[in-house]
Amino acid sequence: MAHTAPRTHLRTARPRRTGRRHPLVATVMALPLAVLLLVVFDGWETVATQASSVGAMLGR
Repeated sequence: MAHTAPRTHLRTARPRRTGRRHPLVATVMALPLAVLLLVVFDGWETVATQASSVGAMLGR
């Protein structure tokens, strides 16, 4: 097996960003899948019922 020298010039390697995504970006990423699941499993009534329950619990 040949010994290779370690790479010392990685100009294209970018450091990975640490931290969290903005909540709006995460929402935009998840929204299409959520809508697809609602349509496929016919969950509109469930969402309306839950929203109504949360609204009543919050006093609206």
